[in-house]
Amino acid sequence: MNTPVFATLGCRLNAYETEAMKELAEGAGLSNAVIVNTCAVTAEAVRKAKQEIRRLSRENPGAPIIVTGCAAQTEPETFAAMAEVTRVIGNHEKMQAETWSGLAVPDLIGSTEKVQVDDIMSVRETAGHLIDGFGRHRAYVQVQNGCDHRCTFCIIPYGRGNSRSVPAGVVVEQIKRLVDKGFLEVVLTGVDLTSWGADLPGGPRLGDLVMRILRLVPDLPRLRISSIDSIEADDNLMLAIATEPRLMPHLHLSLQAGDDMILKRMKRRHLRDDAIAFCQEARRLRPDIVFGADIIAGFPTETEAMFENSIRLIADCDLTFLHVFPFSPRKGTPAARMPQLKGPEIKSRAALLRAEGEAALVRHLAAQTGVTHQVLMESARMGRTAQFTEVDFATDQPEGQIVTARITGRSETRLTA
Repeated sequence: MNTPVFATLGCRLNAYETEAMKELAEGAGLSNAVIVNTCAVTAEAVRKAKQEIRRLSRENPGAPIIVTGCAAQTEPETFAAMAEVTRVIGNHEKMQAETWSGLAVPDLIGSTEKVQVDDIMSVRETAGHLIDGFGRHRAYVQVQNGCDHRCTFCIIPYGRGNSRSVPAGVVVEQIKRLVDKGFLEVVLTGVDLTSWGADLPGGPRLGDLVMRILRLVPDLPRLRISSIDSIEADDNLMLAIATEPRLMPHLHLSLQAGDDMILKRMKRRHLRDDAIAFCQEARRLRPDIVFGADIIAGFPTETEAMFENSIRLIADCDLTFLHVFPFSPRKGTPAARMPQLKGPEIKSRAALLRAEGEAALVRHLAAQTGVTHQVLMESARMGRTAQFTEVDFATDQPEGQIVTARITGRSETRLTA
């Protein structure tokens, strides 16, 4: 093995940062190493990270194993104790060129300390790492990192630190570069995207950034924003939804639950009616918009009636793409100290939510037959509509290009054209 092997677990931001790490590792001349970028969103995510480390160690005997990411930041001692692991580096350290220069020494094993994880809460800035995107079709641009909120179930602020924003000028320049390289779609990504700008001079909002990008990069065909907290949606973001066809009509919402008491116990900043009102207003402004959402099943103290409120939220908000998370307690969070539901009940509720989500997706797919869409091709025979719905093609299409397609039918999870 000459070039490093990278493995990414978790969110799109992790995937973005892996691409940045590849460039940093290449610049430092690092070779013959395995880098695992971990996730800490659930206890299961940490278990999977350990499993992946052991698998990669077996497949790459003798290669140093470097572990980073949110799980490494929040539980460095857990990974340092693994015999397979050579070095543990934090989320801030992994984005620094000097870290990779230190990792590229001829004999990494036994050199310096095993754990390089500093206090993430002391980090005040997020650099606009310039990468060329993924593949030939879509590029992800990190505009924000960290989170100032403290939801009772979430360990991520302790892995990512407090909210930091990439200045708008840096974001715009990167997107211009990506468009010059031929990318037709850019996705803005972050940990708490709607908090973008709060730490910048003048306190701009996410909607200001969106409008600025669309104004200053007129050649960008498609701009997409990833997961948002709907209660933080600002006026300019709603204006962009209403008036900017280049802003894609798909939003993934951090809803988490559909019951007011559970939302309060989660320390969320919205209530059930807030979520419904946002979806109704966004749909009024942009009738073709679709919503995805994160929902947690089996949060501590959740009764059957509370759970039913989450089930009903799918229809009340007309959600299309559901990400269901069975609750698992994270050590150090307030929710871990609350009265827990039994595992089989959590599993059963997660299965019911997923079934409702699958039915919602089928309804969306069925409504698209006969509709003409602009589809960005991710491979020769698969692309995505502006609503982020997957489309299978019967014949080869130009990869990385936007094609006009009339929908002829559907499978269980995709449209056909």
